[in-house]
Parts: sequence; structure tokens; C-alpha cells
Amino acid sequence: MIRAYVERSGESLPLATAEAIAAAEALGGGSSGASFGADPALLIVELPSRDTVRELAGRLALARRCLELLGTGNDIEAALRMAGGAGKSAAIRRIGRPTGGGRDPAIARAGDAYTGGGGRIDLDAPERRFWLARASDGADSLFEEVAPVDRRAYTGRRMPRLPFQRPVSLAPRLARAAVNLARIRPGDLVLDPFIGTGALLAEAALLGARTVGIDRDPEMAKGALRNFAHLGLAPEAIVVGDAGEVAAEGAAFDAIVTDPPYGRASGTGGEDAAAVVARVLPRWADRVRDGGRIVLVLPGGDDPLPAPWVRQALVPVRVHRSLTREFRVYARGADRSAAPTSTAA
Repeated sequence: MIRAYVERSGESLPLATAEAIAAAEALGGGSSGASFGADPALLIVELPSRDTVRELAGRLALARRCLELLGTGNDIEAALRMAGGAGKSAAIRRIGRPTGGGRDPAIARAGDAYTGGGGRIDLDAPERRFWLARASDGADSLFEEVAPVDRRAYTGRRMPRLPFQRPVSLAPRLARAAVNLARIRPGDLVLDPFIGTGALLAEAALLGARTVGIDRDPEMAKGALRNFAHLGLAPEAIVVGDAGEVAAEGAAFDAIVTDPPYGRASGTGGEDAAAVVARVLPRWADRVRDGGRIVLVLPGGDDPLPAPWVRQALVPVRVHRSLTREFRVYARGADRSAAPTSTAA
């Protein structure tokens, strides 16, 4: 195992933490949830290899980059002179200040050390990116960026960019975070019994999962297929019907990830939204394999899953202005390895 660091973004630090821990576990690593030094943005993770660090960056939504530690305090300038010997261009910034640093004396010394070793500074298109952050003793530490998180890709999958649109759809970054909470791996079979526009299953498919969706509204099912095709994805199946009545046959699922219907805009056929969830989810929970997880995005209320399912995490997140949703993770009672429960907004 090697130690790496995730710079979490500011949408929701509790959800970003839970997502990074779960994604690291899906890649064969893990995290205690501890932050580096005095900088709360940096989460410490353990991963099998540097290649896995790059994979982690490719999975995450609520993060900016994955890094490795090169040196602390007096070791920084020596590390930069050695790195400069490769002759590549570099940018040196401070965590939390991606475009500043011109008046930071530590940045100036770091730049002098790098150019003194034979490298050159290029702030526009650098071949390497270095970052400074404060350690717990107040001294600077030097990190190198292993891989950035492609945040623009999520912007490209926002509802205004898709052919089929509904105002109740979960934003792509939040959908990816939910999928990561389920610890989905390539080849996993994932179910969304309330597929809607397909936002959650699309993120699962982009991680290499096989996907099955159900929706009682034919228009929603067709629209989800249009969105999948727009993104170059193909679900294993999308079924039109009441998820509480559709035949539950075939292979076991590795995860259920869903944002159930709620509110006036939900298509429940007049049935109370909470009653629909309580009727549907226990039926499909029985089809989840041992070790699999169920991730629900709910407006609150009681847990809709009976024993042996145990809620392992609950993270409230403001998804739109005053609208808050709870990201909940469930596993069977014997498995308690999920991300820590959080109640912070």
C-alpha cells in the first residue's frame, strides 16, 4: 500500500469524505477519514499503487485532485531541485489557491529551487504540478499532483446538456458520489428501481457497471434510454412497470442505487411517495448479494429497509437552495465497513 492524498472540493465536505473513502475501498484501499495537517481539504488514503491513485481521481466527483507527498519543511527545496533535474515545466501553487501565490514567499523559494535544478516554470500548461500545504506543526509540505479530477466532464453531463430533461434529476457530481458510496466495481450489476432520467445509472455505467433500470412511466424509460445513447452508454435492461410488481428474476445485484420519487413532481400514480419506497425497496433488497450495498437519496424520514439491513452512513446535503437530501448507505448487519456516519450539512 502507498499513501496518497485527495483534495476534496467544497460542495459538501462530509459527502466528499464519504465518497473518497468508499471509492478507495472499491479500489482495494481505504482511509481512516483523517485529514493532513492543518489543511482540512486533504484526506489521507491508502491505495495499492500509484496507478490506483490515478484510478481514484478518475472515479471521484467531489474532489479536485489526487497527490503524493514529496517533502516537508527543509526537505522541500531539495526535493524540488531534484525534480527540476528532469527539465520539465511546472506550476507551483498552494492548496486552496489554484490561481494565486505571486506574493507568497514560500512559492517564490519553491520556484527558485525548481528552476535552480534545471526545470522551468509554466503556469498555463505545465507538465508537472506541485502544491504546498501546511503540516500540523505549521511547516509547509510539498505535494505533487498525480492526477486531476475531470470536473468539466460532470458539467458536460448536466441536465441542460442532455436530450431528455426533468427538473428533479440529480446533478451528475452528486449522482457519481452516490454511486461511489455503493463501492461499485467494473462488471458489477447495479439496479435503480426508480430510474427517472437515468442520472444514477449513467454514472454507474461510466464506472464499468452493468445497469438495470425500472420506471412505471414509459416516457421516463424512453427518455433515460435517450440520455444513455447521448452519453455512448447501453444499459443491460430498462423495464417499464411498477418496481413493486415487476418480476424479480435473474442474477443477484451487486448494488442498488436510487433517488426515489418524492414531492409533487414525482410520478407515483397518486400513491404516497414514502409508501412506494417502503413497498418496493425491501423486495429488491433481497436480490442484493452478500457484501453488496444499497444507497438511497431521500428527503428524510424513517429507514425503509428492514433487518438485516443496517444504515451505515447518513450525510445530509443541500442539493438546491433550501432543498436538502440525505445520502444513506445500507449494508447487511454483518458488514460494517462502510464510510462513517455523518450528520454534518
